[in-house]
Amino acid sequence: MRNLLYFCFLIFNTNFLLAQETQTQSTIDEIIVTASFNDVDSYSLSSSVSVITENDIFRRNANHLEDLLFLAPNINYSTGASRGKFYQIRGIGERSEFTEPVNYSVGVIIDGIDFTGIALGASTFDINQVEILRGPQGTLYGANALAGLINIVSNNPTEDFYSEVSGSISEFGGKDIGIVISDSNNKNFGYRLGIKNSKSDGFIKNIYLNQSDTNNIDETITRAKFTKNFDTTELTLNIFYADIDNGYDAFSLDNTRVTYSDEPGYDRQKTNAASVKFEKTLKNDDVIELLGSFADSELGYAYDEDWSNTGICDGTPCDTKLFGFDWWYSSFDSFNRDNQNNTIDLRYISNSKNTNWVIGFYNRDQDINLIRKYTYLENDFKSSFDTRNSAIYGQLTNNFTNNIKLKAGLRFEERKANYIDNNGPTPEGFFCIAIYPKPESCLFDNNYSRSENFWGGKVSLQGELNENLMIYALLSRGYKPGGVNIEGTINKQNLNYDSETMWNYELGLKANNQDKTVFLQTSIFYQDRDDVQTKQSLVTSIESGIEGGDCPCSFSDYIGNAASGSNYGIELELLLIPNNKLEIFSSLGILETEFKNFISYSHINADPSNGIGYDLSGREQSHAPKYHFNLSLNYNLSEYLFLNLNFEAKDEFYFSDRHNSKSDHYNLFNFVIGYKKDSYEINFYGKNITDKDFQTRGFGSFGNDPRKFYITEQYSQYATPRIFGINGKKTF
Repeated sequence: MRNLLYFCFLIFNTNFLLAQETQTQSTIDEIIVTASFNDVDSYSLSSSVSVITENDIFRRNANHLEDLLFLAPNINYSTGASRGKFYQIRGIGERSEFTEPVNYSVGVIIDGIDFTGIALGASTFDINQVEILRGPQGTLYGANALAGLINIVSNNPTEDFYSEVSGSISEFGGKDIGIVISDSNNKNFGYRLGIKNSKSDGFIKNIYLNQSDTNNIDETITRAKFTKNFDTTELTLNIFYADIDNGYDAFSLDNTRVTYSDEPGYDRQKTNAASVKFEKTLKNDDVIELLGSFADSELGYAYDEDWSNTGICDGTPCDTKLFGFDWWYSSFDSFNRDNQNNTIDLRYISNSKNTNWVIGFYNRDQDINLIRKYTYLENDFKSSFDTRNSAIYGQLTNNFTNNIKLKAGLRFEERKANYIDNNGPTPEGFFCIAIYPKPESCLFDNNYSRSENFWGGKVSLQGELNENLMIYALLSRGYKPGGVNIEGTINKQNLNYDSETMWNYELGLKANNQDKTVFLQTSIFYQDRDDVQTKQSLVTSIESGIEGGDCPCSFSDYIGNAASGSNYGIELELLLIPNNKLEIFSSLGILETEFKNFISYSHINADPSNGIGYDLSGREQSHAPKYHFNLSLNYNLSEYLFLNLNFEAKDEFYFSDRHNSKSDHYNLFNFVIGYKKDSYEINFYGKNITDKDFQTRGFGSFGNDPRKFYITEQYSQYATPRIFGINGKKTF
């Protein structure tokens, strides 16, 4: 760690010297952040934000949001699926969706459409930029942005006719092709249409089925954007369609990329979505904005729970029978959801000279219907979860002087939630003979209704010390709704969990030089969390029904609250162009996290049957690596030929709050050699060229291997190994 910090310090200081001493020809483009009430230059925004551009996306051959997150500090993700679709910002965020219902900590917005919870569809096809806002966004987005927000913005229609064909081929059967056409009619009407299909066999070998595509990728993304300009009115319509049919066969009993599953799972999503934005500019330059969106998604997720097959014990010491029957288990689990989400946001924006203000009204309706089919459930589990969020918010910006600005925002939000399923406990006065699995006569409804009121917001003070240096102080508050645990085996004291709140304290600095060849932003932050929501799981022996008993086991996930916690650290990003041949980008995230006053009764070292918990006070939170470093160098070898080198490093982190298993720390090296001339570009790239194994999800509280008689051990899902490929695009 010390060597890493020294290396960063050396790089940053060397780069500043180069920038000051070298005659430059290229400059840094203005970086505009759209995830605010007004489009704002990143230099003027008094908060931590990373902006990833279209050029970064193409050169990394990034098909999905997960391929870009290494570029921003203190961002992590978890898989347990075909892609990384669960995100953590500064150590806060969900890691899976086995429990029902789920409230998310990191919001995902695509062209004004709420993709929170359906981020498998977060494609990077024809994207202009990705904005990652760190820290609570209590004024802007409320309940789904406790940790932060990821805002994805697609390309706008071009003024003249434009068409593009892009594609790539890579190892493991990777291939994709995309087509874009765009035009505008005298700047009054514009359109942009695009479609892309991506396929890959994946990098898993299933030796039982003798297949290499059980963890495959098959994704089709379609986008359409239409704009219409009147004298003082602008109308924008976005239409989005995703058809994703990926395989899911990622965990191996040997902790390799070789699996034994006889029933590989799937990870699917079909989404029809649209957003419409109406902007009316008044005579005094004030603006009325109306943004409406809907997203209708069919989600399917399934996996082979035993990760093996009925013949795995043949010819091994475990090839025995108990009372004439096989003693090992085989099960398959599937979750199929219908997720409908509608939002409407109406705001009035006042643009006066010294004092600007915004007032807005927001409403979000979401309905989620689930059908779970599981080997050990005699009847399908069915549930319906309906929520309605209504909010009023406002923001005031006051320019005290030309150099000092105060910004304050406040949001009041009401959330109503209604939940029902067919897995309720037996009512008093009823008697059921069978306990597990429940026969139809023993099924009763869980009913749950909850209404909560929240408030969040921010106060920031920023000062421009000169035209090239800005400092700011930020205080913000975020919140996350509470809920109920509906799994029938959860005891009464764990049925409900409280809402979580967080105060974020932040000091930051943003600087550039006179020639616009250096841009630096850095911040220190401290986040004070109250009633921290933590995912827990009860592991129950299938044979004996004893919690914490011998595996094979079943799992009951639930959400609990730690008393409190803290997340604090440093973030730094540097972009510079020392001359017209070299461009350097670097980011560094340092993160410390801990629980306070947290006694866990689901931890692997706890003894819940005797009322003995395990003290996690002072322990790091899960999926929160202590450091994250990125360094990218882009060098123009000639007028048309360039070389991009990239180094990424990340510290180890706990996989879960209920066991002690960790990922490995790792260093990754990537490169791109590209040729760009006029209307075409072609790149040869290599990812993870040292073939480093690194994990994106892990378990450590149960055993799943009958060959080892189900002893408890760690299991990990591995990210992409070394891969080489070629991508290119041609414009017309």
